[in-house]
Amino acid sequence: MRIISAAEVNETLDFRALINVLRDAFRLGAIQPVRHHHTVERPQGEATTLLLMPAWTDFAADGFEGSGHIGVKIASVSPDNNKIGKPAVMAQYLLLDGTTGEPQALIDGASLTLWRTAAASALAADYLARPDASRLLVVGAGALSPYLARAHSALRPIREIAVWNRTPHNAERVAADLASEGFQASAVEDIDAALEDADIVTAATISTVPLIHGAALKEGTHVDLVGAFSPTMRESDDDAIRRARVYVDTRGGALKEAGDIVQAISSGALAEEAIAGDLFQLARGEVEGRRGADEITLFKSVGAALEDLAAAIYVAGRLA
Repeated sequence: MRIISAAEVNETLDFRALINVLRDAFRLGAIQPVRHHHTVERPQGEATTLLLMPAWTDFAADGFEGSGHIGVKIASVSPDNNKIGKPAVMAQYLLLDGTTGEPQALIDGASLTLWRTAAASALAADYLARPDASRLLVVGAGALSPYLARAHSALRPIREIAVWNRTPHNAERVAADLASEGFQASAVEDIDAALEDADIVTAATISTVPLIHGAALKEGTHVDLVGAFSPTMRESDDDAIRRARVYVDTRGGALKEAGDIVQAISSGALAEEAIAGDLFQLARGEVEGRRGADEITLFKSVGAALEDLAAAIYVAGRLA
């Protein structure tokens, strides 16, 4: 069994390639039970969330014999880690032979998660964002935020990137890092003003109150909601949901875990049958994506085990 570090994941992946890997994976499909979601209470501070994400498939990859793979990601989300300078998400990914169950690779799950999450958002935006989208607003300044900026920029002609965070210093840090890579990036303090300018809005926070206000969205905007991974969290308000054509990564996961979807259905702002499609349907051409330049589209992801499995197979196959 090969041990694959975060550095090796970063050296192996690029967004254009990974987006196409995920496109093929959603087109082909895989078995992915809804992830196991456990709350680990702590004597002090916020609880840790333990996530177990299994999946298995028949599709193969270069560098492997056999016809399939089994994989499982074990991840923990500890919000208090940010206070001590550690990532909130810790994870490992175990890839197994699909026939024998023999371990093939143990991959750094945190880096794999950052890459596949951002790539899935960009894949959705390839169907839902305007082709000429050039202004990106990143809401949140966690570890995922620069990956989302890079991923969206891989498929759209992004010229300007604005970064907003409740703590302005953190937004400035992310903007400076992106600027050092050649992006025209800057921190902003007025989120509603930034929403009015954005062609694509991507949010990755653990907010429990809406940050994306529908009244501030201009026509033609694509909204990409990545955070708010539990029913009690929410990044968008009811107005944003009402104004948008709504898509999700997986219906099962979104209807169970996505606060933006669960709360909007509860309030009456969204009917379950009004969800226009998921990534499987978009990748297979079974549903329409963006229908016009003025349409507001919204994509809500909670993460899919298929994404981890496809990314893990690709990385391990490239390094075999």
